[in-house]
Amino acid sequence: MLPYSLLYPQTNTARRAVKLDGMWKFSLDPQTQGEREGWPQGLPTQERIPVPASFQDFFTDKDTREYAGDFWYETKFFLPREWAGKRLFLRFGSVTHRAVVYCNGVEVARHQGGFLPFCADITAAARLDQENTLVVKANNELTETNIPCGRTITLKNGKKMAKPYFDFFNYAGIHRSVHLLALPQASIQDVSLTFALEERAAQVRYTVDCAPGCTVALSLLDAQGNLAASGEGTEGVLTVKEPRLWGVRDPYLYRLVVTLFQGDQLADQYTLETGIRTVEVRGAQILLNGKPVYLKGFGKHEDSDLFGRGFNPAALKRDFELMKWMGANSFRTSHYPYAEEVYQMADREGFLIIDEVPAVGMFESLMNFFDATTGKQSGFFGKETTPQLLQAHLQAVEEMIARDKNHPCVVAWSLFNEPETTNENAVPYFEQIFARARELDPQQRPRTFALIGNSTPETCKCVQLSDFVCLNRYYGWYNQGGYEISDAEENFRKEMDGWQARGLHRPFVFTEYGGDTLSSKHKLPSVMWSQEYQREALEMLHRVFDSYDFVQGEQVWNFADFQTGEGIMRVNGNKKGVFTRQRQPKDAAFLLKARWESIPHTGWEKSPGAKQGE
Repeated sequence: MLPYSLLYPQTNTARRAVKLDGMWKFSLDPQTQGEREGWPQGLPTQERIPVPASFQDFFTDKDTREYAGDFWYETKFFLPREWAGKRLFLRFGSVTHRAVVYCNGVEVARHQGGFLPFCADITAAARLDQENTLVVKANNELTETNIPCGRTITLKNGKKMAKPYFDFFNYAGIHRSVHLLALPQASIQDVSLTFALEERAAQVRYTVDCAPGCTVALSLLDAQGNLAASGEGTEGVLTVKEPRLWGVRDPYLYRLVVTLFQGDQLADQYTLETGIRTVEVRGAQILLNGKPVYLKGFGKHEDSDLFGRGFNPAALKRDFELMKWMGANSFRTSHYPYAEEVYQMADREGFLIIDEVPAVGMFESLMNFFDATTGKQSGFFGKETTPQLLQAHLQAVEEMIARDKNHPCVVAWSLFNEPETTNENAVPYFEQIFARARELDPQQRPRTFALIGNSTPETCKCVQLSDFVCLNRYYGWYNQGGYEISDAEENFRKEMDGWQARGLHRPFVFTEYGGDTLSSKHKLPSVMWSQEYQREALEMLHRVFDSYDFVQGEQVWNFADFQTGEGIMRVNGNKKGVFTRQRQPKDAAFLLKARWESIPHTGWEKSPGAKQGE
């Protein structure tokens, strides 16, 4: 079994999955004394906090909120005797940013990377019919050799402090559910699917990774539970006649039941929800099931009150209801893969996801959102530590694609957010990341990255690798804001003309645009930070989008206000949200709702050379 789990936990006739979520013991370890004092066997503290959640927002002291270093969790779990003979695992949805796991004092796993799952094999360390002790040592320090990038400094008082190269708070903790798994000795380890559409049928090609010496049977069931196709073997093709396709805001899900046999005995079983659909880039269009789709939606964050970056099912439900109300059809998982439950919801609601690896902060700046607009260059990929960073990045790409490759909602991979691309050192680095993503994805989805402001038509050396181009642009905010907005529009059009002249002949999607707005601020005439100005800036940006036929999407920044570090550019967080952090609309939400409801979810084509915004 791979060190990370490919399959989301489920309980069925062959498998058992028990959540260990709840109140766990918790302790910071600023003196790194945990190992010396025997904490792997159990924590001396009685302090408890919720899992899953970030730890920073529960306490009232600033030292805890800003803490950087090691921190520890502990819980107990009971293993029933009837699980004898099973392979036993602990599956962590994510621990930010690195973790060491102990079961009954025995180290059972290590993992680096704070946004993807990993497994610990506890078969040898756990005790049946007894209470077991689970301890996790985590660490949230930032470096230039792991993603997301940043650095960790030590203040004069001896306390460490994280210095992100990114503009969101460095929340940390056990952010997603922890499962106790009991799996059969011979098990299904992975399933991969690809799709091809014919005139009145669909070909579903499958590959099953499983224990050797077993036989495999597959049944594809429609939404009513009727058999749509069946097959045998570890690889093959299922032919579905008159298929119902998975569409944008019109989803249809089949259930693929994979059964593993040893002789005539059932050994394992796994059920995978899937949607039949194809995605491709053709010319300057993004096609879903052969029809053009214009992306309407958001950049988001996993960020909510009290939970921080921890999985919050209440926020998940509210967010999808608000996106549906807006007429949106898509979002980007900026700037890391989200909890698996988010993708499951998107599968069921028919939303398109640009799935982003945690490759953010690859521009050496504590204010990258500002520095990049001034043309600053950092030569980020020419350092002695770059080979270490590359290995961490490649591993994260592998883990993300392994986890998310079967979700119909995932239509593209975003492999960087706002990296430095103006130096030749970036090119071989980018080439390896893009090539690995193509190699890993059986569905060959489009690959892209989000270009920072200084990655212009004249300076960007890596844009040609993208199957479609994602631009993060803040004309009217970081560039010529306020009364200078007329110059901002002129300069924006000049840049877009430059992209057109470069002749890339592929779609462009705006994955960030907008400006900070205080929900309490109204002023006539407008000033920056007022709700009136946010509307005016969006209207200007939309005029430019509508003037170029190769623009095929807009994902405003941001869905909701979110927490950042302290600074003179941030008023208790980033306020670019269309909604407040409490998920209430600002005026701009109504402007976007009217616009997006006028654009069909699929089948909308701009006329070539359209200048409808002028």
